[in-house]
This record gives sequence, C-alpha cells and structure tokens, in this order.
Amino acid sequence: MTAITSATSAATTTTATSSSSSSLKLGTTDFLQLLMTQLTNQNPLDPTDPNEFTSQLATYSSLEQQINMNDTLTTMSDTMSNVLTQVSLLASGS
Repeated sequence: MTAITSATSAATTTTATSSSSSSLKLGTTDFLQLLMTQLTNQNPLDPTDPNEFTSQLATYSSLEQQINMNDTLTTMSDTMSNVLTQVSLLASGS
C-alpha cells in the first residue's frame, strides 16, 4: 500500500508541477518520471505484470505519434489556408 501511495504522491506532484507551467499537457519527461516512480516503488515480491507494462509503453507511444500527426496536419492546414488566401487575392487583383 505504501508503494501505491508513494507513486500516487509522485504522480500528483508531477501533475501539479506540469499544471503550473504554461503547458497543461504531459510530455515525454513527465511520462518517464512517472514510469521510473512506478518501477522504483513497486513491490519486489509482486512486480508489475510485464504485459501490462508493455501495453502502457505502447499506448503512450501511440498517443505521442497521434499528437505529432495532429500537429503536422494543423501546420499543413494553416499553410494551405494561407496559399488559398494568396491565390484568391492574386485572382481578384488581376
């Protein structure tokens, strides 16, 4: 029970620190800190299930890729919008 309390306390501290910064989303560093806290505070006689651990890593990796893709698509959309605006201005100015 102490390990869970310690991990929860560390997670709360990390989340509070992240929330007080200008960005409210967790980053790679935050995830790795939570992961290290979980590994440090786990019960050596009853460690975390390796399948669950792998699943958590895969889920985080997938989420990070989706965030990167969303950022790329937003940039592309903004660029296309600017190009269309410029084309529209050139067409109306001729």
